[in-house]
Amino acid sequence: MLFEQIAKNKRKTILLFFGFFLFMGVVGAALGTYMFGRWMPGVVIALVAGIVYAVFMFGQSTDVVMSMNHATEVTSADQAPDLWHIVEDMAMVAQVPMPRVFIIDDPSPNAFATGNDPQHAAVAATTGILQRLNREELEGVMAHEMTHVRNYDIRIQTIAVAMTSAIALLANLGTHFWYFGGGNRDRDREGGSNIIGIVVSLLVLLLAPMAATLVQLAISRNREYLADAGAVELTRNPQGLINALTKISQSEPMSEQNVSPESAALYIANPLKGDKLAGLFATHPPMDKRIEALRNL
Repeated sequence: MLFEQIAKNKRKTILLFFGFFLFMGVVGAALGTYMFGRWMPGVVIALVAGIVYAVFMFGQSTDVVMSMNHATEVTSADQAPDLWHIVEDMAMVAQVPMPRVFIIDDPSPNAFATGNDPQHAAVAATTGILQRLNREELEGVMAHEMTHVRNYDIRIQTIAVAMTSAIALLANLGTHFWYFGGGNRDRDREGGSNIIGIVVSLLVLLLAPMAATLVQLAISRNREYLADAGAVELTRNPQGLINALTKISQSEPMSEQNVSPESAALYIANPLKGDKLAGLFATHPPMDKRIEALRNL
């Protein structure tokens, strides 16, 4: 079952990668139509930008994501012995290499994992989670993150973060061009024949970041249930994770200065607005449903 899940995630990674590039091509076509009156230049710009950004993220994804969230690396057990040894133990149980360890200076309890594969993974924990959770609860959280690492969820999520950011960048380029009165002046000489195309292109540029974010959030919601179950498999102790999720759900959100919105879906719980939203725009499944699922294991 585990190997099937890993293979399935690798296949999903390829589909996600090509799907986002196709979507970037659509956004690029809209950008080109609006800015130049022709779709081809926009597609070229979008695909080149997407390839460059994807290569950069694959090579530097951990450092980029940790920088986005103002995380500081722990390089030895002496700096954070409890966290270090718990991560070490959970990695051993999950049979994955010891990931790099980071701490985010924020009183809200939260954590996440990132990286391209288990050999290049990293986990981050806030100072709040280290202060508020006991060892049993922290083991449940780190087991959850090790499941993300073991199952290659981190690769899917990293690509989703990268592609969502790239699409938002292209869309912002087009909308800023509109705000500042730009556009293809030749379209005025076409007697308005291209007006519909321009309007459709502008709508695509405005809605593209939302659509990309919805895809990213849907990926995150599905992964959380599996990672919760995987944490129980590793620790043999559902109550530890149940107690941890309960404490996290009752805590204040993280400071917006310490967390990047693009990476919010990586965290074990939404770091910005809690888990009050259970609908389309929620980054995570409702916490009460996750806890109920754990109790039914």
